[in-house]
Amino acid sequence: MLKGIAASSGVAIGRVYKLESPVIEVNNDFKGDAEAEKERFTKALEKTVEDINKVKEKAANNLSAEELAIFDAHLMMAQDPEFASQITDMIGQGNTADYAAKSVSDMMISMFESMDDAYFKERAADIKDVSYRLLCNILGLTIPDLTTIDEEVIIVAEDLTPSDTAQLNKKYTLGFCTEVGGRTSHSAIMARSLEIPAVVGTATVMASVKAGETIIMDALEGVVITDPTPEQIKEYEEKKEKFLEEKKALQVLINEKSVSTDGHEVELAGNIGGPKDVEGVVNNGGEGVGLFRTEFLYMNSELDFPTEDEQFEAYKAVLEGMNGKKVVVRTLDIGGDKKLNYFTFPEEMNPFLGYRAIRFCLDRKDVFRTQLRALIRASVYGRLCIMFPMIATIQEFCDAKAIYEEEREKLIAEGVKVADKIEVGMMVEIPAAAVLADEFAKHADFFSIGTNDLIQYSMAADRMSEKVSYLYQPLNPSILRLVKMTIDGAHKEGKWAGMCGEMAGDPNAAPLLLGLGLDEFSMSATSILNARKIIRSLSKKDMEELAAKAISCQTEAEVMELVKATLK
Repeated sequence: MLKGIAASSGVAIGRVYKLESPVIEVNNDFKGDAEAEKERFTKALEKTVEDINKVKEKAANNLSAEELAIFDAHLMMAQDPEFASQITDMIGQGNTADYAAKSVSDMMISMFESMDDAYFKERAADIKDVSYRLLCNILGLTIPDLTTIDEEVIIVAEDLTPSDTAQLNKKYTLGFCTEVGGRTSHSAIMARSLEIPAVVGTATVMASVKAGETIIMDALEGVVITDPTPEQIKEYEEKKEKFLEEKKALQVLINEKSVSTDGHEVELAGNIGGPKDVEGVVNNGGEGVGLFRTEFLYMNSELDFPTEDEQFEAYKAVLEGMNGKKVVVRTLDIGGDKKLNYFTFPEEMNPFLGYRAIRFCLDRKDVFRTQLRALIRASVYGRLCIMFPMIATIQEFCDAKAIYEEEREKLIAEGVKVADKIEVGMMVEIPAAAVLADEFAKHADFFSIGTNDLIQYSMAADRMSEKVSYLYQPLNPSILRLVKMTIDGAHKEGKWAGMCGEMAGDPNAAPLLLGLGLDEFSMSATSILNARKIIRSLSKKDMEELAAKAISCQTEAEVMELVKATLK
């Protein structure tokens, strides 16, 4: 039995398909014809760009805008003139195309991996994916095409790149298992989106299994059983059947309310990255959109910031698609780990704490005003809420809201029809905002707690750093107290409080958040029905008692034990 990390829920029993990619062997047997080598490199680079575009095109039907943005990052890398010029310079110095490409890629990977910043560490994985494809094209090697799989298999690999995962066919992919990776890796996020069971981080699975042999993959517990006995196969077939029955049973909750056993109703909404994602929210019984990440409209734009009309069409499509249900749109949250290929951010020691989100928008008011105009124009097509990200001070919020009010008045003066009521709120993701929530609530119409950043800023721990990943503790009493401050501050002024970070969809957090009084839970669309099932099984009054005990605990482990004991 191999132990790993359950990255995407499910149980799979099937034959192994080992993804064994070509081994790259470069040589520097330079024949003295630099122009021929440069041409070999140029043609391979063109094919690499073509390949990435094909993979993105194939993936467009299955993945969200957020996930597709990964391929935009790959295209930026492949089309980076600095990357290409360094390779051609090395060729000009008397090196083969493959040797030059590998040397430059290895240098860049090493440089990015050694950096402290999460964005650049993540870029290292992108460089590996792109450079591997480029080297295969230079050397004439064929990269395995997962789209050719035509029988049911469990894919086993050292790792799955975003390109690999995007090619998976749900019809034939029973699940996948990798040696590396975690719950927040690209492949894990995509697996959950595609609803394919996945176990990652098993360390030795490639050496432990043979192609064609039957294995059991339990992606509920995070284990892989090799050479299973008939008894084990029967046991896990029953477990799989039970899981699928429970999943199917959740469908009856699609049109039900998210109400506790003692009659307290909350709202379960979905997080989206673009208009295409609305269908998933609707099909999973979402009661609204709790977070529309508009940065993907900007990241997918090729040459410049998207125009007012381009944005208007996207916002209109989402509002119409939700058919009158609430849609919370986050204004541009760019910077930190999110870059644009047509705008260069200043170099900073820690861009996560620098020029980004509302700070960028208040500086580049032209960009901000364009987005606000598009949003206000679209407001007549549904129930719009506008949310400002990364707010640290009351002055920032008031400045942003004043610009919104100016643009609203201008549009009305121009004779443009706008909705009578548009709620204007803010994300609470900076501890300072949580502590001062009661004062912010005098100005904001609502709060949405962004727990991913709130946790990393509170614990001073980069959530992308494996060395300090143990400090990513959503149920730490300190985090729960900040959440309570935020909710209590909103309620004191008669405002509602939501949550749109990973914590909102965490089954272990749901009882506590219900007890703390959270009004809206926004999560991945595929998590909504399970969250509804949990909420409908709990008493609000009992969960209030649980939450009161939890915030008096000293450690996250104590809180977890308390939750488990209460739910039993």
